[in-house]
Amino acid sequence: MNIRSITSTVTFSNPFTLSGYPGDLPAGEYEILVEEELLQGLSFEAYRRTATYLMVRGTGARAGQSELRVTNENDLKEALCRDAAATETKTRSDAALSPQEDLK
Repeated sequence: MNIRSITSTVTFSNPFTLSGYPGDLPAGEYEILVEEELLQGLSFEAYRRTATYLMVRGTGARAGQSELRVTNENDLKEALCRDAAATETKTRSDAALSPQEDLK
């Protein structure tokens, strides 16, 4: 069985939650690790995702430690969509609350 690992980085602009884990995670950049296995017996090369992990770096007393949290592609996409929606709402609110220039 051949396995490959792919890493990427995602950025959350707001604190977020991840299904299956208590509490909020802080905004920031997070590394995603995806493991895939080679499907055998095909006439072409194809891989199947076997695991998705979010690397969470420790803060405070846990600074310097990191944890790989098991997640799945759908939960990660949902968290990113919620983050994008919250950022868009915040941007609209800030624009609506900005003071108007005095017209003289």
